[in-house]
Amino acid sequence: MSQQEAVIRAVCISGKKGEQKHPVEEIVLRPQLGIVGDAHAGNWHRQVSLLAQESVDRLQEKVTVKLFPGAFAENVLCEGISLCELPVGTRLKIGSALCEVTQIGKECHADCAIRRQAGDCVMPREGIFAVVLEEGTAHPGDRVEVL
Repeated sequence: MSQQEAVIRAVCISGKKGEQKHPVEEIVLRPQLGIVGDAHAGNWHRQVSLLAQESVDRLQEKVTVKLFPGAFAENVLCEGISLCELPVGTRLKIGSALCEVTQIGKECHADCAIRRQAGDCVMPREGIFAVVLEEGTAHPGDRVEVL
């Protein structure tokens, strides 16, 4: 797998902001909305959150709590790409949807669920956010491709 193409390990949603997400079989991504059924859906710049499995694995080596897909409130957990090195404006094919990176990292809530449990959160340092440009779906096993 090259730096230009990664595989989706999990797709996740949550019903409320501020809580960990849970894996689902499929997400539907729509322009001006983001992910159908996700608490963060809406016409704003952080419609889709992505995190690399490698980031989770590095933290897992340091903590005793079991880290699971969605623990960092990420919508797309992927493997085989250094997401935090992608510049804002990068276009990604996530499954069959077209997205554009809008933000690298974010300010973490001091009381986020995973920080309380594990003592650290990688999303502020290594997570990225995107908006949906063209509708599509994404499933575990699909590709994330840098265009």
